[in-house]
Amino acid sequence: MNNEKYEDAKQKVIALRNELDKYNYYYHVMDQPLVDDQYYDRLFNELKEIETAYPELVDPNSPTQRVGAEPLTSFNTVEHYVPMLGLDNAFNEKELEEFNLRVLKLSGQESVEYFCELKVDGLAVSLKYDSGILVQGATRGDGYMGEDITANLKTIRQVPLKLDQAVTIEVRGEVYIDKKNFARLNKEREEDGQPLFANPRNAAAGSLRQLDPRLAAKRPLKLFLYGLGDHRLKLTRQSDLLDYLQEVQFPVNPERRICSSFEDVIDYCRHWNDKKGELEYEIDGVVVKVNKLDLQKKLGTTARSPRWAIAYKYPPEEKITKIIDIKVNVGRTGAITPVAVLEPVQLSGSKVQRASLHNEDLLKEKDIMIGDIVIIHKAGEIIPEIISVIKEQRTGKEKSFIMPHECPSCGSDTVRLTGEAARRCLNPYCPAQLVEKVVHFASRRAMDIEGLGPAMAEMLYNNQLVCSVSDLYYLEAKQLVELPRVAEKSAVNLVEAIEKSKSNPLRKLLFGLGIRFVGEKAARLLAEHFGTLNNLVDASVEELLQVKEIGPKIAEAVVQYFALPETAAVLEKLEKAGVNIEEQIGGRTGGLLDGKVFVFSGGLDSFTRDEASSLVEDRGGRVSSSVSKKTDYLVAGTDPGSKLDKAKSLGIEIISEAEFKNLLH
Repeated sequence: MNNEKYEDAKQKVIALRNELDKYNYYYHVMDQPLVDDQYYDRLFNELKEIETAYPELVDPNSPTQRVGAEPLTSFNTVEHYVPMLGLDNAFNEKELEEFNLRVLKLSGQESVEYFCELKVDGLAVSLKYDSGILVQGATRGDGYMGEDITANLKTIRQVPLKLDQAVTIEVRGEVYIDKKNFARLNKEREEDGQPLFANPRNAAAGSLRQLDPRLAAKRPLKLFLYGLGDHRLKLTRQSDLLDYLQEVQFPVNPERRICSSFEDVIDYCRHWNDKKGELEYEIDGVVVKVNKLDLQKKLGTTARSPRWAIAYKYPPEEKITKIIDIKVNVGRTGAITPVAVLEPVQLSGSKVQRASLHNEDLLKEKDIMIGDIVIIHKAGEIIPEIISVIKEQRTGKEKSFIMPHECPSCGSDTVRLTGEAARRCLNPYCPAQLVEKVVHFASRRAMDIEGLGPAMAEMLYNNQLVCSVSDLYYLEAKQLVELPRVAEKSAVNLVEAIEKSKSNPLRKLLFGLGIRFVGEKAARLLAEHFGTLNNLVDASVEELLQVKEIGPKIAEAVVQYFALPETAAVLEKLEKAGVNIEEQIGGRTGGLLDGKVFVFSGGLDSFTRDEASSLVEDRGGRVSSSVSKKTDYLVAGTDPGSKLDKAKSLGIEIISEAEFKNLLH
């Protein structure tokens, strides 16, 4: 290699990247193009040509690397060291005033300075930078665990791949698609014969969850940052935080305001309720935060949301339509739910044809009849809901609806248990319930069995291949290919997906079993507390109540569920099939490295990075991609880089590869 030519190329690459980064920032973040597209493209292609000629100069943070990496087979899980909590909601000014009064009472102050920003309707994400370099991007997930979508986030032009300052920091924000690009995206999908996205938020979320980053790169995604996760910055106010983010060239929403009084907060909320239609993107309200960070810390958080912030939600759009019919659905818990069939109407960006009526009490309370003209909206901007009947428009031809006293699926008598609003079918072998239970069990948030949706679940039941979720683990591909429209490849893929799900942690199994009142969070808490399924099965109500945030309703439901003979049979078959029944917090329980957090930096001689990580996880430890105060060991290989410096500054124990091997044994 000609060293002189190489050095010239290297310097040219650095200059081109810096110039393109500047133009990219002003175009995508500041909305102030400095050069025309033709000039930008010429520089971009010149950089690309040099990198092609000198592959060793290719850098993952180069502007040329935003086009998307190779497809992934699945997303890895990411733990949020600082939980990404949700916000409590206020749906009117009275509830917002109640929030203000709570803040004043808890803070002991007569007035509080607030910080207001628009609540963009998108998907919450976090971005981690190590010494100014983007190392990881993740979804919010359940607030504690998210999905690693680094490759997809890198395709967003507003996301800096490297910062001017060599800081180690985690930032948080909202990925969205603006109105204009959403309309264009749906038009293209319509022309291609693809299903349309219901709204911009769904489009953004779907784009970020593409396993092929090259597809994500084609989507018009944008980003606003609004907060921090793990960091070492010395800031005093929320407004300073946003100013800092803007200073280091992150995209932040310019429509933010410091409010010196609660009256200013109300004024800001009213202003944007009137003006939200003029924005280029969808908002569903305003986020109100206590501005002083020391006061935020004093106010603290609950298990699911900060006490120092609230989301003021704007009233949803309302439409008038007609109830054509009322039908009933049978859910996986046996609940019989009436559903209104509506004349189709466009509402908040999607066509609405059905709305749940929940139970017979609501039918009576709202005096809903077949043929009524009704006002509907989307509760929480998502779920179609009938607000009221326009009784003045009744003609006398409307018909009352009576809840069935026989299950429409199996014909068994339905009952209404004491203290419950829902009418239920109690037949444990009801086909509708069994199908719904299988669908829930296989869902992404539960056991994540790809290819097992409602149609397949119903077909498996109708052909007597699956009568409980445990039967799934005894299916063979040769059985599946005999089903209508099931190709050999699809059959093999489904069996492989079922096999893969066996290794899921206990929390996903518990959620998938569909125990009443046990959602994802309760499943995680129970799994982490008891460690194994057998320990949980043997637990009494009193023992369950010792688990933080588990109340009497959940405790009693868990005990009742595990007392059923049908449950014992299902669990026995699951365990016999090899389904994991232990909680794996970063690995197996009871290992040599239980609870220890490892970070690897530099090259290893004896293992690949994946092999080393597996060895840690097999012994109960956990591997992180970045150093923090929660790190127990930094394993320093050859050329360890900046992680070593950070570990030294935090007093983390630094060990060699040889010492790491000793720890394993």
